[in-house]
Amino acid sequence: MNYKQLFITICMVHTTMAFAQNKSYPIADFRNPLDIPIMLAGNFGECRPNHFHSGIDIKTNGVENLPVYAIADGYVSRIKMEPGGFGHALYITHPNGYTSLYAHLNDFAPTIQRFVKATQYKTESWTMDLQLTAEQFLVKKGQQIAWSGNTGGSTAPHLHLEIRDTKTEHPLNPQLFGFEIKDAIAPTPTHIAVYDARTSIYEQNPQVVKLKKKEGVYIADTILCNTPLAAMGVNVNDYMNGSENTLTFYTADIFLDSVKQGTITLDDIGYDVTRYLHAHIDYKAKKQTGEWIQLLYQLPGNALDGIYNWTGKKGVLDITDKQTHRINVALTDASKNVANIVYYIRMASDTNSAGCKGKVFKVNELNQFEHPNVILKLNEKALYDDICFQFANTKTTDGFSDKYSIHKSYVPVHSYFELGIKPNKAIPFALKDKIALVYNDGKDETGKAAKLEDGWYKASVRNFGEYRLVADNIAPVIKALQKNGAVLNKAKRVSFMIKDDITSVNKYRGELDGKWICIEQHGSQYFYTFDEHCPKGKHTLVLTATDENGNTSKLTYNFTR
Repeated sequence: MNYKQLFITICMVHTTMAFAQNKSYPIADFRNPLDIPIMLAGNFGECRPNHFHSGIDIKTNGVENLPVYAIADGYVSRIKMEPGGFGHALYITHPNGYTSLYAHLNDFAPTIQRFVKATQYKTESWTMDLQLTAEQFLVKKGQQIAWSGNTGGSTAPHLHLEIRDTKTEHPLNPQLFGFEIKDAIAPTPTHIAVYDARTSIYEQNPQVVKLKKKEGVYIADTILCNTPLAAMGVNVNDYMNGSENTLTFYTADIFLDSVKQGTITLDDIGYDVTRYLHAHIDYKAKKQTGEWIQLLYQLPGNALDGIYNWTGKKGVLDITDKQTHRINVALTDASKNVANIVYYIRMASDTNSAGCKGKVFKVNELNQFEHPNVILKLNEKALYDDICFQFANTKTTDGFSDKYSIHKSYVPVHSYFELGIKPNKAIPFALKDKIALVYNDGKDETGKAAKLEDGWYKASVRNFGEYRLVADNIAPVIKALQKNGAVLNKAKRVSFMIKDDITSVNKYRGELDGKWICIEQHGSQYFYTFDEHCPKGKHTLVLTATDENGNTSKLTYNFTR
């Protein structure tokens, strides 16, 4: 059999039609935001922890401080400074209906930078999220607006670029806007996962089948299923010329016996729905194996309707007749490179699951659990699929409650829910307002302040896993990263480390010789870059930090500049 010819005759026409039916974006309005060719470290729609990647990550040759330019005429409409996320970010609204975002920057262009600094000192806050008017900072296409960097949640120097629909504020796929990006490499699928669509995805383990490339097509041996209703997932990466970074596909077309079942298109994903990434993937597999299996069907609680265009039953494949059926999948990237998958599937038997021996939490319904020492309630949007809820408690001498296992950490929860735990040990009066709810997912522990209400300590959480109550009366630890009393002739800044043992740093403040100064946070590192508020001479810097439970520490640091 010539697999390549077989798949081309079935699918290529459909793939071309899928591109033709997508939204039309302007392809000549925008220029490269850098002076170097665009090389991607990440693209739109990539699976990231808790969200879809919302733009393209452009490599900056491993260095910082490359000039960043406005991709088109417009005005600076927003400036954001935050310790994580986008770090230093700038937004430009364009007259053609789109807004561009430039993130992980170091400094802004001088006039913008002076405005930012003046605002920070006026408000006594390094963090900011400013909405600007069209008259404040007009920019022309190609005008320098900033320098690239590595701020916020970035782990290596690069420029994060987004293009958003100005009206909806939804991020769109920047690769559809005509940027010159050399890419002749098709996506590379490695495995197919097969699911029983009658059973919750969290109550089964899929058949994972390795794909082989033959005659340009990815194939597998015939897959025998124990279900009349099958569903699929794919493990796939995309690449571009000259880069080893993994990317993702743009569209996926799914066929059953040459009949199109639907198309998945990774474009136009709003921040209000980006957490549905958890329903787009096999979250359980990701937590247990580290692999991103992207589902080719839609879970019942997945409200990410915008990326799906189904002609079948939301990707569920009916193979009840026990005949051999051909599955075709076309994975296409934004440069129209196509990877074709062909394999066969047949129902060998109809094996039903054993059923739930506990309490079933139903998708799209209110679900609650009550125990003498634990209460929780999930809203209708909390789950992506049914779960067989499990609860257990373990006695411990560590803290003021048992350890409570609230289902499994490999099951995602979409929306926050209030978790209440009643202590089973007497809490001293001095500690009643110093209690934290500690979460453990089997690998790491994190804590957050819990509030006392009618005998219950409550907190808003968003994960299943193990929880317990502990005392939190230890203040954050502040450590100077330079010797106290140092003479800093050539240094450009002073740096500190602030860490909290149980919860997190809720607020901090720096004063130089009794006056507020602009101290920036990057993770657990805090630093003050010398400016006009620090003339040459001897200085005293006082840094205070307070955690979520109100524990405060102070460090006095002396230096000479």
